[in-house]
Amino acid sequence: MHVQYRKAGPSRRSLLAATAGAAALAATATGTARATDSPSPLGSRPGEAELRKLISAMTLEEKVGQVFVMRVYGASATDPDQADVDANLQEIGVRTAAELIARYRVGGIIYFAWAHNTQNPHQIADLSNGIQRAGLSQPRGLPLLIATDQEYGIVERVGVPATLLPGAMALGASGSRSDARLAARIGGTELRALGIRQDYAPDADVNVNPANPVIGVRSFGADPEAVAGLVAAQVKGYQGAGIASTSKHFPGHGDTATDSHYGFPVIQHTREQWDELDAPPFRAAIAAGIDSVMTAHIMVPALDDSGDPATLSHPILSGILRGELGYDGVVITDSLGMAGVREKYGDDRVPVLALKAGVDQLLNPPDLDLAWHAVLDAVKGGELAEERLDESILRILRLKARRGLFTEPYVTHSGVDRTVGTRAHLAAADRIAEHTTTLLVNEERVLPLSRRTASDILVVGADPASPSGTTGPPTTVLANALKELGFKADALSTGAAGNPSQAVIDQAVAAAAGKDAVLVGTYNITATGSQRTLVQALAATGVPVIVLAIRNPYDAAFVPDARAVLAAYSWTDVELRAAVRVIAGRARPRGRLPVPVPRADDPAKELYPIGYGLSY
Repeated sequence: MHVQYRKAGPSRRSLLAATAGAAALAATATGTARATDSPSPLGSRPGEAELRKLISAMTLEEKVGQVFVMRVYGASATDPDQADVDANLQEIGVRTAAELIARYRVGGIIYFAWAHNTQNPHQIADLSNGIQRAGLSQPRGLPLLIATDQEYGIVERVGVPATLLPGAMALGASGSRSDARLAARIGGTELRALGIRQDYAPDADVNVNPANPVIGVRSFGADPEAVAGLVAAQVKGYQGAGIASTSKHFPGHGDTATDSHYGFPVIQHTREQWDELDAPPFRAAIAAGIDSVMTAHIMVPALDDSGDPATLSHPILSGILRGELGYDGVVITDSLGMAGVREKYGDDRVPVLALKAGVDQLLNPPDLDLAWHAVLDAVKGGELAEERLDESILRILRLKARRGLFTEPYVTHSGVDRTVGTRAHLAAADRIAEHTTTLLVNEERVLPLSRRTASDILVVGADPASPSGTTGPPTTVLANALKELGFKADALSTGAAGNPSQAVIDQAVAAAAGKDAVLVGTYNITATGSQRTLVQALAATGVPVIVLAIRNPYDAAFVPDARAVLAAYSWTDVELRAAVRVIAGRARPRGRLPVPVPRADDPAKELYPIGYGLSY
């Protein structure tokens, strides 16, 4: 939705008002704002008294800006491509990130690949530096908290040549907290080198619903205690690397069949079920010192029967998260452009109600000008106390100080080159991935494949769009990985959704003739989908069929005709290549199911339980 931009904003007079202390800090900031490759520190990390002094020096308009985290199009903060300028003008009413910061004094920026923010490491670093210069050059200049969704697995914003790492459910299959912590440490180290200081990871949802359309493999699994241990490990890994970690989506998005991007999910857990199932990972994250918690746009009547989403719920955020769980860090909303938070209230009310509920950061409102003015008017009109705003800003500034933004706001190309996508990081990612591949079926020991007896392989199956910045398509990645290990391999795609027409099934059957084995990559098989028909038809040829579930392990219930079935939990390169090494016997299958796989004919019963997995 696009709402016509209103040019009203903070006055020049109000922006120029400052205390002597804040002006001195701004002057120091402006002096370093020219630096990109050799930044100078702003000084020592400010203490609590200094942060409070900074807040007291801010205008009300500047305070309002600090609680917003906004998207912006472009690879440069000051000179984006014309198409990105046009998109910014249409959606935000500014041309560039620098203009966005100057006009609204936003406290943070979120990077997206589709917004052209993350094209390559040096560009990302330059964009980050440009954003920091724009923020620090303002009166009472402050550094910005640059954030992104880098969960790894199927949600990545920064791609190759950065290191790609296994996602949450893959790490859940490994069961290794040390692997989870190392993966987060590597990822966090690379993000920090790019100027990204807040990662919206790890996912703390406990995925107990196989039909969950939005979480699924983004979760570590269905066992609350196992998920809690891995969440805590990743929090320590990310924050040990010097960036803010974010556990999400509070109070727990793991048991829903509705995607909150497009609807308003209702979680029917009792309070006792919530305590046992959903709460443990968030408790573990808080105990591990989590910097930020992201809210969910879901209704949980047992926690708040008002009908409000958790993002706008005072009983859930202030009562449970802050009160019962004792959390005093930053609370950030999920994107305010999602349907789950917009169904009950208008876009002007949502940000005000979120702040009143206990939120600190307002993420990506669909209409920033409308949201910004709504918060400003709520404070001026007395609905929202300025002191309440000050509480949130203090938490945000504490986080910025803790993550070094007052002392080291800039990054360097040399730092990028020393850190991002290094040989050591890539090798570690491969080792971690080899611990995740799960073997569920291996009839007559068809696996591992031997080049002496099964050298000619057909790779067929789904080619969903690759997660941002990865290579693909999956069938090509799998075929190339087999070739690198000395096999002959041909790839045949069945399309992005994986459900082939009869003509494509016939083509695959014909291509299987004379092959030693067929590797089928499945993607979210359903009871009525034609992926089942494809596997049946290929199995009927007599050629051994090996199924690799490239996303949900639940696919294993729908392929009884396969001779071997494995789960990779993601179709990113690192996990697909690791699965091929397992298939070829270069690595042992070590993963164990972190979720139960229900039977296809009776979903109330388990086909494979949590912890199941074969080896050789």
